[in-house]
Amino acid sequence: MKFSSQFSPAAEPEINLIPFIDVLLVILIFLMLTTTYSRFNELQLNLPLASAEPLQTRPQEITVSLDTGGNYAVDGQVLGAVGPAELAVQLRAAASAKPEAILVISADGMASHQSVVTIMEAARDAGLARVTFATQAFSGS
Repeated sequence: MKFSSQFSPAAEPEINLIPFIDVLLVILIFLMLTTTYSRFNELQLNLPLASAEPLQTRPQEITVSLDTGGNYAVDGQVLGAVGPAELAVQLRAAASAKPEAILVISADGMASHQSVVTIMEAARDAGLARVTFATQAFSGS
């Protein structure tokens, strides 16, 4: 008695992709319908206007410089890479000689944002409320 086999040894097995595609389509539709999109609140900002007129009087300034390596300098005195507490001590010492001083942050364009935030945190700890940023004039072509 000879039984006939449904599969012959020469035939290669196939993977039917149509059910796989159907399942993926159903999953895609399910994800599209159940996904929630959150909107970020936008800040309403009134940006200051810049003018090309030079200042008539220079207010008292405390300049904090920052290079790309994270090294700080307060009024030309190099401090190196210090933390916010040490930087606040130096800013307090500089502010004691200059009441009503403006803190000018002169940071390199490639400096990390965290380093700039560290300067602003140290300024807050030192009691300096008037902070500004030094920029270069844009020379468009």
